Amino acid sequence: MTKSAGVLRDLDILASMAKRNLVRVYLSVTTLDARLARVMEPRAATPARRLHAIAELTRAGVPAGVLLAPMIPALNDAEMEKIVEAAARAGAGHAGYVLLRLPLELREMFESWLHTHFPDRARHVLSLIRETRSGELNDSRFHHRFSGQGVYANLLSRRFVRVTRQFGLDNNRTQLACDRFAVPDDPAAAGARQMSLF
Repeated sequence: MTKSAGVLRDLDILASMAKRNLVRVYLSVTTLDARLARVMEPRAATPARRLHAIAELTRAGVPAGVLLAPMIPALNDAEMEKIVEAAARAGAGHAGYVLLRLPLELREMFESWLHTHFPDRARHVLSLIRETRSGELNDSRFHHRFSGQGVYANLLSRRFVRVTRQFGLDNNRTQLACDRFAVPDDPAAAGARQMSLF
């Protein structure tokens, strides 16, 4: 999973792994609006480059998907359908989404960022997040933390189900060949060898 089109640098390795059903690559696409992307993720690849990466991965036989993450109420959630459509046209075979999560210090960072860049709608965005998180800005409970709950969260989920079905990205993913991976006999030695590579 990545936000970087730089994943294409390893296309030869990924294509070789894909032939043995060992890999699947997801590109995170949060918006198709280049201006909003610069504000949300200033150091990440542009949306166009991420979609291009999906297309190149697919062309090389690497199963690729799109992850709409995070979906932020009243900020980028209106683009859900357009992002899924663009990813499907690029060749994505599957899609997922994550409703914005704000654990620990991310709450303060996000609020500060929101008031700086979107002061006109900050209150509304935070209100909708609280609506999906039982009145809080975060809910770490399993089965709630990625999708939320309540009217807004349910509507977002229904929209996602509908659009992924419409563009054929709701199919069941084939399982990767995990039986080809093995725990090393001496995990400590394997860890030391990996560290020496860095």
